[in-house]
Amino acid sequence: MSVKEMAFAGSWYPGSADQCRSAIERFNDDFKTEADTKILDNPVAGIVPHAGWIYSGKLACRVFAALAHGRRAVDTIVLFGVHMHADSPAFVLDCTAVDTPLGAVEIDKALIDRLVKQADAASVNLKQLTPTRFPEENTLELQYPFIKYFFPKARIVVCAVPPSDAAQALGIAAVVAAKELDRSLAVVGSTDMTHYGPRFGFEPVGSGKAAFDWVAKENDAAAINALTTMDEKQIIHQGLSRHNMCCSGAACAAVAAAKKMGAVKGICLDYASSFDPLEPNADFVGYCGMVFGA
Repeated sequence: MSVKEMAFAGSWYPGSADQCRSAIERFNDDFKTEADTKILDNPVAGIVPHAGWIYSGKLACRVFAALAHGRRAVDTIVLFGVHMHADSPAFVLDCTAVDTPLGAVEIDKALIDRLVKQADAASVNLKQLTPTRFPEENTLELQYPFIKYFFPKARIVVCAVPPSDAAQALGIAAVVAAKELDRSLAVVGSTDMTHYGPRFGFEPVGSGKAAFDWVAKENDAAAINALTTMDEKQIIHQGLSRHNMCCSGAACAAVAAAKKMGAVKGICLDYASSFDPLEPNADFVGYCGMVFGA
């Protein structure tokens, strides 16, 4: 079996081990100095953004840090992501490991095999793709160094989830499969929020500060509310109808898994945007970081 090689290292995130480690430590220092009473005692799942680390690395780092600082040991991280349409097929990466500048993260092959069986039982055809057939996806790869840093001994399952009924089924199937193998699990869904501006073909309220305010206070706020209340149907609906989650299937799967693991609420740790108020840009993207627990 082969290793999934890096495609975005050195561009979307640092390309060397020292640079990755330094960036993560800097992100950690930034939020450790903030008063934070919002993180749940023992979160089981999270939502992370996937823009270049310069834009959203701090938010993703905070989520992984929160998951790692819980009281549970974690055997495997299930990572849901990939930009998909509602009629896209679900698929999972089938190889030995994924590479990162900090070292390889081993794939949990036994859990993949069990997940495929559980998905089939839920009438979801989950295809297994080798590294050469699996797409190069920033939604996934940008999370691998965080996983290696915060969970150095954990394995990983990497799954592409469409924004359809398959999302909820796959989230539940992952937890059932992990329980059958006695795996301690953490689950992460990767999605950015509203992509606004002419570059994305989405600018319903014009441009400038008014556009940013609408995105942050209305459109992304609606998505965050659906995530916080852990409403799987609304997560998919929001993503498809309001274009405020580019990977709502991944987010839905993570929430469904979190519920299956006993989570009852979500907490938004951070919200940010690539909008620059000093030099307003026509195109910008929103980002959030969330955790789920009891």
